[in-house]
Amino acid sequence: MSSSRTRAPLGAMIYFAVSGAAALYFTFSAVQGDHGLFNRIQIEAETAELRAERDRLAAELDRMENLTRRLSDDYLDLDLLDERARAVLGYARADEIVLR
Repeated sequence: MSSSRTRAPLGAMIYFAVSGAAALYFTFSAVQGDHGLFNRIQIEAETAELRAERDRLAAELDRMENLTRRLSDDYLDLDLLDERARAVLGYARADEIVLR
């Protein structure tokens, strides 16, 4: 009697299949795509690493600028000059004993 009512119409099955496939595609794209969740996490991690490297390089630049200023003509640090002459040129004072 109602054998025709137990089967869903073919159009409804196709509609739900296409809707399910589209939902799966958009879910996959939101997680794995170029602008997806995993890519965003990776970009944020790279950003944190690059910021840390930037801060390290800024500190190194500040240190080098300080040493350069201390060896300039305007402000000469004699202790630093003595240290650099000893390290680079191998100088020693006459009253010192050099061990190698």
